[in-house]
Amino acid sequence: MCGRFVLKAPVAEIKEWFGTASAPPEAEPRYNVAPTQNVLAVRFNPETRERSLDALRWGLVPIWAKDPSIGNKLINARAETLADKPSFRDAFAKRRCLIPASAFYEWKKPDAPKGTKQPYAIGMANGGLFAFAGLWERWKTPEGDILRSCTIITTEANNTLRPIHDRMPVILGPDAYGTWLGEEEASPEALISLMRPFDPARMRAWPVGPRVGAVANQGEDLMAETQPTVNSA
Repeated sequence: MCGRFVLKAPVAEIKEWFGTASAPPEAEPRYNVAPTQNVLAVRFNPETRERSLDALRWGLVPIWAKDPSIGNKLINARAETLADKPSFRDAFAKRRCLIPASAFYEWKKPDAPKGTKQPYAIGMANGGLFAFAGLWERWKTPEGDILRSCTIITTEANNTLRPIHDRMPVILGPDAYGTWLGEEEASPEALISLMRPFDPARMRAWPVGPRVGAVANQGEDLMAETQPTVNSA
């Protein structure tokens, strides 16, 4: 799964990278983005034929939900069931997005029965910006307001992630952005074919300290490489 990530690039850089026509106001770098918080997402408007960079709540709330709390359980969507699961089926067909990131975190289970999980940061080998494949949805509150939310799609782990976890977020290269956003016609089969593990040769993973486990903690030091704990090596 993907439950925490980093977005440290300036909004202007994100806007340029993804070619969006609009963007929210400048924001501070975020080193510990967590579910239920707002995240930046790239969406495509078929009427204006433009991409936009918008703030969406992380944790998808389906249109049929009785209340938004269901989003707490839908922070990730498995690539293998996107086209069939009621929570994601409609969004997969009509509302796909990209979620910019600079890195993400995963926790490796300890080898020892009572050991401590070791957190790892994972990102591009060149340290650059990248994008998770995501879905977004709109939900109308009882008061008539619109809540826009999103989820990050996951797939099986590649060779970089496999020693840490058996799943990883789907990462799309720039050549797939237009297809995934719906800028061109694509069959469900073609879209599913994009849901594969990212090239491990272009990624790196490194152990980080336990402070990343607390949502309130922020700062670039969370990404600093450390020695892994003995009981999780």
